[in-house]
Amino acid sequence: MDINTIKNFTIKDYQNLYKNKESSPTEMTQFFLDRIRLLDPSLRAFLTIDETGALQRARELEEKKPGEADLPALYGIPIAIKDNICIQGLPTTCGSRILSNYRSPFDATVIEKIKKAGGIFLGKTNMDEFAMGSSTENSGFGPTRNPLDPNRVPGGSSGGSAASVAALEAPLALGSDTGGSVRQPAAFCGIVGLRPTYGRVSRYGLVSFASSLDQIGTLTRNVQDTLTLFSVISGQDNRDSTCAPYPPFSTSDYLPVDEVKNMKVGVAKEYFSLGVESVITQQIQEILKTLTNEGFEIIEVSLPHTDYALEAYYIVAPAEASSNLARYDGIAYGYRCNDPLNLQDLYTRTRTTGFGKETLRRIILGTYCLSSGYYDEFYLKGMQVRTLVKKDFEDSFEKCDILLTPVTPSLPFKFGEKSHDPYQMYLADVFTIPSAMAGIPALSLNCGYHQHLPIGLQVLGAPFQEGKILSFASFLEKILSVPPPDVDSINLKKEVL
Repeated sequence: MDINTIKNFTIKDYQNLYKNKESSPTEMTQFFLDRIRLLDPSLRAFLTIDETGALQRARELEEKKPGEADLPALYGIPIAIKDNICIQGLPTTCGSRILSNYRSPFDATVIEKIKKAGGIFLGKTNMDEFAMGSSTENSGFGPTRNPLDPNRVPGGSSGGSAASVAALEAPLALGSDTGGSVRQPAAFCGIVGLRPTYGRVSRYGLVSFASSLDQIGTLTRNVQDTLTLFSVISGQDNRDSTCAPYPPFSTSDYLPVDEVKNMKVGVAKEYFSLGVESVITQQIQEILKTLTNEGFEIIEVSLPHTDYALEAYYIVAPAEASSNLARYDGIAYGYRCNDPLNLQDLYTRTRTTGFGKETLRRIILGTYCLSSGYYDEFYLKGMQVRTLVKKDFEDSFEKCDILLTPVTPSLPFKFGEKSHDPYQMYLADVFTIPSAMAGIPALSLNCGYHQHLPIGLQVLGAPFQEGKILSFASFLEKILSVPPPDVDSINLKKEVL
């Protein structure tokens, strides 16, 4: 199979190959495994490659192949999974040395659904430790490179999943988004990333970072595949008490073109005054002109509490993380230090040697915010700000159907460029955090390139209005005709780092 033949494929295109007997799930799985073997020693997108399991799964699908008219939605499609989503029998490290020997005894709900839909798991992808980071530089097993420029980061924390899709090591991937960890790497790697409404996808089997913010999301090369993968993994799950009582997304939620063109498009002035690089602003302004020419009504709205969302997030998320990560104590499971002197020494040395620097920073920050005398001053105040941020979006969606914003204030940055300054690194998520705090759906779409580096456009919708943002994004994808990452230009053989 020629890589250039499939670089623009959708899920349906792969399945048409199977129907026409031009290929098979086993052949296609082997193709992607060979590509991983070629690229990943330098790309480092994967932490675990399950070659035996993937090929066995592909053969089983062929033996039990249903009728061609009713192929399951993901029949024969290889998928990469972020390493904080549990797959039975495979390692689930969360990018951390503290879980380096942990193998999950069960499948996450999204994994069960993908299996039922005929998907094939290639392996587990690299990530910032416990999803804490915006560059995948915080992984306990080394960073992932951006396939479009190996000197630059792929974004984070789902950097491994995004890089694997951009490099066509896998046609689809799952990630998790707490403050932007699906959308930001999607923007940096030039692909499509969807964070659904909080509660639209079950979190059962997703290792927790910040429980009121975490949401499993999708990474694909086109909007059509996003729609398909999202329809498979969405829906109510009684094992997750935060999962909303909504049925899975279906094509009936997808809007026809004439209804898309009746949408009112909101633009928030606050998102263009926070140090956005000029090339990003210019590209989005050109898109707004294109939309105006297409007959869309563009409305300026205000989200006045945007400036406070970042600070509130870095109180709420670390506070929840300090509680969730308290279980890693060297006793229940995971890494344990050698020859502890006493219980206190066991806790201290296990955590200080098992966790990375950024994870320790956030645990300490969160513990301080929850401590006696500071809970009301910090955590409670952060939650109050969160309510105001959510109200801003509610007010805006009374005036418009969707909002368009940048995904990131900058193009993909170089390794080490921001890692010395945590605040500068945190600013990489300044445009994705507000919507995460509000729990609304958001999609990152590649809207162009500047000197081979992709530019991300963010489409935001009201809660449970994924149909609107997917329909609009699909329409915009067609009129912009921005090509996906050029796999021909990927040259990872030369060691750069």
